[in-house]
Amino acid sequence: MRWSNVNVRVLFYPRIRFSSVMYSTQELELFPDRSVTQLLFKDVKNAAEFRKDAVEGKMNGALINPSMIVNPFQVLVAANKAVHLHSTGKMKTRSLYSEIIYNLSPTNNISEAFKRFGTSDSDSAVLIVLVHPKEETQHMSDIIAKVDGQQIPVENVSMLTDPAMIKKLYKTTPQEDKCLLDAVVCRMATKDVM
Repeated sequence: MRWSNVNVRVLFYPRIRFSSVMYSTQELELFPDRSVTQLLFKDVKNAAEFRKDAVEGKMNGALINPSMIVNPFQVLVAANKAVHLHSTGKMKTRSLYSEIIYNLSPTNNISEAFKRFGTSDSDSAVLIVLVHPKEETQHMSDIIAKVDGQQIPVENVSMLTDPAMIKKLYKTTPQEDKCLLDAVVCRMATKDVM
């Protein structure tokens, strides 16, 4: 029996729950007490303020440039790896949230990862990633209240994606372009062994 990529994806990729309140929360199977929540905003006017708070440690969350994200699953893979490395004491960066940004990159260059996947002061869109205890929701509502922008459903991240830039960064082949998410996740997962 021959399986298509679609069938394989259904079997092996965890499902992300999307809520009517426009965020996605996914429990981590290997860390059942932790969840990852993704919030997506466009037309953001206070990106510089938000970025400053994150750099100074006043905000616990990863601020990601959504133009480099193919699908929320890509972020979930990076967050899961970051939580694992955090729990084993083997992170390559200083914090769990910087580790998420680093894990999105296909290379081992930390500053390049922040340049490509982190936000800048002039960005008008931001994907915020939170890792929190499974039942905690207050922290999320505090962050939503601070963003001066329009929240949109996380599953709409592809509206903000720059496929040409992603293909260039991850060095995908024309054959891989049909399943860009698979190619991106593969490069993320194998960067430490190549």
